[in-house]
Amino acid sequence: MDAPIFEPLDVAKPSELTAVFTCIEALWGRLDIMVHSIAWAPTDDLQGGLLQCSADGFAKSIDVSCHSFIRMARLAVPLMAEGGTMFAMSYHGANKVVPNYNVMGPVKAALEASCRYRAYELGPRGIRVHAISPGPLKTRTAAGLKDFDLLLAQAAERAPLGELVDIMDVGFACAYLATPYAWRISGETLYVDGGVHIMA
Repeated sequence: MDAPIFEPLDVAKPSELTAVFTCIEALWGRLDIMVHSIAWAPTDDLQGGLLQCSADGFAKSIDVSCHSFIRMARLAVPLMAEGGTMFAMSYHGANKVVPNYNVMGPVKAALEASCRYRAYELGPRGIRVHAISPGPLKTRTAAGLKDFDLLLAQAAERAPLGELVDIMDVGFACAYLATPYAWRISGETLYVDGGVHIMA
């Protein structure tokens, strides 16, 4: 990809997170767009029902999948002195029950709420914050969900547009929201799912 910055980043390691933003400041001096596309839960807690989720598993899930976005935002704000846009990836299971989504449902709900509160806090600085809610995508994290192939098939069948979304669709949505065309839009949860979320 010829990325000018390619650094290790385990968000559970504060030193690695700080190092990435230090590198961004040294190379670019500023940041216009930040995308948080990270989710994780211990396998046992992800594949078991929410009732069986351990306190430790829940805490780790929310730390990696939600609070890491807050930590990233804290480091990004000084680099967005001229404004910017922050994105976090969510999923429909944050607002509606999706079988087998389990612990990630409450975790993504917290992530969406944190986006709204961050939009409020950072608005005066010209920084906009959005949650993007794609339809199911084939990712490493999604592969850990029970019956994920069935979820993909159902999404394609139920989507008014009749097909699944891909990562380029998500990228195009973020690109639009980061342009001047969307300067007066903030705090949204934008569904990029072919219309699945409108279906009963």
